[in-house]
Amino acid sequence: MLPYVTRYEPIQVTLQTDEVKNIPCGTKGGVMIYLKKFEVVNRLRKEYVYETILNYGGKYDKTWVYDKIHHEINQFCSAHSLQEEYIDKSDQIDEIMKEAIQRDCTRYAPGIEIISVRVTKPSIPRTIARNYEQMEEERTKVPIATEMQKVVMKEAETLKKKTVTEAEKDAQVSMIYMKQKVNEKESIKRQQEIENEIFLAREKSLADANYHRVMKEAEAN
Repeated sequence: MLPYVTRYEPIQVTLQTDEVKNIPCGTKGGVMIYLKKFEVVNRLRKEYVYETILNYGGKYDKTWVYDKIHHEINQFCSAHSLQEEYIDKSDQIDEIMKEAIQRDCTRYAPGIEIISVRVTKPSIPRTIARNYEQMEEERTKVPIATEMQKVVMKEAETLKKKTVTEAEKDAQVSMIYMKQKVNEKESIKRQQEIENEIFLAREKSLADANYHRVMKEAEAN
């Protein structure tokens, strides 16, 4: 045994995971929920071992991890509603807790490095859970109904465009038909005019010929 050493305690300086289970969490609205598991991956840096052990003992993580977990959870829960904790901020709790624990460690026990925090989704009373499930079901129905409405509106718009297109097509066909009829009438009229001109020319020619014949006969007598 080394001189002046009465006891020794191994100190881990590699990554370790401290875990706390079933942490009570009283929300701002007075509902009591429980966090099934809270894990903190942390490490004590070698150069701070002596200082940390001198100040907080071999069980330093009880003060700065285990007890800190309970404290920060209580602070967070009392400041937020069940809706925020269970739904709105559920994906942010890990990072919020990590920053909160690391902040005080950096200030009072700088050798403790918080690597990550994992918090399971809180366990809430069954009746309240069912309400959230129903809300989620209704929330799921909304986009489906919206998409169906979009489809119906798209179909209606397509039908409207098709109807307008068909009406325009029919109108164009009618115009072409009417124009064709007008052209036919003009063609018939022109043909009649030509026939009349031919008839008049023929009659004039016959009249002229008859005139000349009569004049010759008169001269002969």
